[in-house]
Amino acid sequence: MLTELKITNFAIIDELTVSFDEGLTVITGETGTGKSIIIGAVGLLLGDKASSDLIRTSEETAQVEASFQIGRLKQVSELLRSMGIPGGDELSIKRIISRTGRNRVFINGELATLQMLSRIVEHLINICGQHEHQLILNAVNHIDVLDEFGGILPLRAEFADFYLRHRQLEEGLEQLLASKKSRDERKELIGFQLGELNALDLTPGEDGLLQSEKRVLINTQRLLDLARTGYDTLYAQNNPVLGELRRAIGTVAEIGKIDPSLPVKKEDCEDIYYRLEDVALALRDYSEKLSFDPERLTAIEERLEAIGRLKRKYGGSIENIIAKRAELEREQTAISSLDEEIAARSALLETSRQELRLRADVLTGKRKEAALILKSALEAELSALRMAEARFEVSFEPKGTAKERGESEKGQDQVEFYLSTNPGEDLKPLNRIASGGELSRIILAIKRTLAEAARIGTVIFDEVDSGIGGATAQTVGRKLKEVAGHHQVICITHLAPIACAGDAHWRVIKKPLSGRRVSAIERLGGGERVLEIARMLGGAEITETTLAHAREMLGNQTGEPKG
Repeated sequence: MLTELKITNFAIIDELTVSFDEGLTVITGETGTGKSIIIGAVGLLLGDKASSDLIRTSEETAQVEASFQIGRLKQVSELLRSMGIPGGDELSIKRIISRTGRNRVFINGELATLQMLSRIVEHLINICGQHEHQLILNAVNHIDVLDEFGGILPLRAEFADFYLRHRQLEEGLEQLLASKKSRDERKELIGFQLGELNALDLTPGEDGLLQSEKRVLINTQRLLDLARTGYDTLYAQNNPVLGELRRAIGTVAEIGKIDPSLPVKKEDCEDIYYRLEDVALALRDYSEKLSFDPERLTAIEERLEAIGRLKRKYGGSIENIIAKRAELEREQTAISSLDEEIAARSALLETSRQELRLRADVLTGKRKEAALILKSALEAELSALRMAEARFEVSFEPKGTAKERGESEKGQDQVEFYLSTNPGEDLKPLNRIASGGELSRIILAIKRTLAEAARIGTVIFDEVDSGIGGATAQTVGRKLKEVAGHHQVICITHLAPIACAGDAHWRVIKKPLSGRRVSAIERLGGGERVLEIARMLGGAEITETTLAHAREMLGNQTGEPKG
């Protein structure tokens, strides 16, 4: 429930504060005093576009603040928690418009975004004015009205979740089919790539080994000369190193026999001898194995060249080439199993499609049940609003062919409201039937019908009295009171019978301020309210007759009018 509205520096409003109670609050005032400006300010709280033109002349910012009681609106408390905003039974919203363009939104004192604001206030306030008329006239919105009335929104939400999962299955299959279309070309390319990779049958580090072998082959003669020289020096020439070492060992042995304190042992010298002998024999064996093989050198060079090509093509190293081969083999396996996967996905999608159609049929059935109840209730309301001959129907048209049924997350139905306001006339779409006065009553009838089902806290009626008068206005006032039994209702009106129905009555006036005239608002009670009703009845000249009529109208309301 909206408890307080404060507007500062907005259009012709300097500062205006209104406190609201439960029930029906009416706001009246002469044309041009600023009643529509108040609605415009409330629209900013609903997320409407802000313009610096709305800021009062000579001011840099305009501000709209509102306080709400939300103790009975659990969905609002849950939203606040999900947004990380501290909550409670009270909610405050502030929107500041700046000429610099740095507009700001605060929710319970926390800086917020317009998107956050819109998500919250859609559960708090609904302005039923010309915008609401357009919404009702637009057939796209009729399915939402019907689903809200029938309490079908939770079932529709479940359908929407299933529909989105179904669409994901469809998109997945579409991707697989697109893959299949180019599969043969890709398969051929993979086959060629794997062919050249498998033909070399590379092993990690192979290129380094080949480079080493190539260096040996190129330098065979030099290596042979070096190995033979080493062998001869140690073992085979006239005075080999090993021969001289053997004589030195004998000398050490003779010394040791005479003087055991010699620090050099014969055994240590013999160990050196045998090691050098092993080196000499190794050099001999190495030289015997060396041979220059031009065919092997050619083969190595060709393989290194082939490896180089693959390196340039697949990643710069044998390890990357081997990894690429494994990746291509996996892709080749996946391509080979694509047909099986498509078949499996197609079967799964068909099962999902059948389930979707069943769910869509259930949704349609619930809607048709709700449509019958809505028809009866709305025709009764229209009759009470002096449209006794009006006939109302809900038209259902499936979307597309049977194959395309259930193609929207709202189901398979295209819902549109049809109306006939006069006997003998065919039912026609709502936007081709309703005149201004009829449309106001239709909107009110729909609001009255939806009152118990709707979960919104406050409904604001702007221009609900357009095109009506007399006894119809009295009926509209009574219907507004009935809606106020389920919601807080705020109604801006020019008609005395509707103003008399209010539990609280506020009047918008213009008053002088610093050489200007600004809008102000005052709560009326007792004689002030009688005078305002008399003004609405008689215009500028108020007579005893209009005063008496005003007292009579106020007295005819149920109970004593508040304020």
